[in-house]
Amino acid sequence: MGIFQRLSDLLKSNVNDLIDRAEDPEKMVKQIIIDMQKELNQSTQAYGKAMASERIAKKQYDDAVKLSAEWENKAKLALQSGDQELAKKALANKVKIDKDVESYKEMYDTISQQTDAIKTQVDVLKSKLEEAKSRQAMLIARSQMAETQKNLAKQTGGFDAGAASEKFDRMEEKISAKEAEAQAFSEIAGQQNSDNDTFEQLENQGKVDAELERLKAEMGMQ
Repeated sequence: MGIFQRLSDLLKSNVNDLIDRAEDPEKMVKQIIIDMQKELNQSTQAYGKAMASERIAKKQYDDAVKLSAEWENKAKLALQSGDQELAKKALANKVKIDKDVESYKEMYDTISQQTDAIKTQVDVLKSKLEEAKSRQAMLIARSQMAETQKNLAKQTGGFDAGAASEKFDRMEEKISAKEAEAQAFSEIAGQQNSDNDTFEQLENQGKVDAELERLKAEMGMQ
């Protein structure tokens, strides 16, 4: 496929359609810009060559026109000097050169039209490339956002809210049971401490009474 056919395909392509068909839109956007830049470089080089060819064709045409005019002037001088045969020879050369003039003119017009067409393609591609570059960041951001939303949707779709609620209910029941068990142990421990305090008080009271009787005996108060 020639450069201008590839260039035409790119100019006719819809960037959004290409992105929609791409497996990785971010890579596709970057690759499109790389391809367009490459095509722009190649088409610019082709435009430069076309302009050079046009200048050459224009010079050949101008030179032929100038030479034709020179032979016509020589024919006029020959007639003015009364030499008709010499004038005819000059005019024969002019007729021959006029054929070259027509040929060069046709070639120049063709090359000039092709050069104008290439320039138009280059200008359009430049515009498309600038547009693609300006939209690159936005398109990539949209692609990333869409990918994030898709992943979140997949995660949400696979999440069973009913099962999660049931698990929380079971955990709450277990915690309530542990709380009740802890409360019961606390109450038992409190009762045991109360009984121990009673026995300790009785034991201390007995010691106090014994000490009292001992002191009374030592003091002869019994």
